[in-house]
Amino acid sequence: MDLAIAAAARELLGEVGYARVTVDAVATRAGVGKAAIYRRHASKQEMLFAALVHDASIQAPPDTGSLRGDLTALAEVIIGQLANPAGSGVVLNLLAETANDPTLVDRFTPAFIDSQRAVITELLERALVRGELTALPDVDLVHAVMGGTVMSWLFLLRRDPRGLAEKLAEVACGVCGAVGGGGG
Repeated sequence: MDLAIAAAARELLGEVGYARVTVDAVATRAGVGKAAIYRRHASKQEMLFAALVHDASIQAPPDTGSLRGDLTALAEVIIGQLANPAGSGVVLNLLAETANDPTLVDRFTPAFIDSQRAVITELLERALVRGELTALPDVDLVHAVMGGTVMSWLFLLRRDPRGLAEKLAEVACGVCGAVGGGGG
């Protein structure tokens, strides 16, 4: 059922655009009741974000053996999700809507942000175990550096994302206070 909902949401977004996608239309296209969608997602915005950018079960990339390698792999995932035209449209619309609706932020944080923080924490804890870090850095700062930089690069500066993952991992390692070069 989750796959049918996500597929219907992606199809409708491509056909009618963000503003005209409705939960009713997605439910009809997916062959499910509207209640089935609302059991999974509190809003249209959350449903589209899950279908196009990522779902709440985002996973840490495999251990590459270095913090720089792990952060590069994570940056590649973030860039891939946000460079996707459909996904970027959803993210930008969601950000605009959260500015006027604090309840969206309240729903968005546990559904998506907390899972992202958990992934970053896992990567940083790996680096602690390997001795690349002497203390756990501020996870929220690393999260903001990773996601915020990608969003700025793609949406504000409108730059080509090729090579960004490696550059971003280097900057994030500096923010983390990583010991040594972190090869990758």
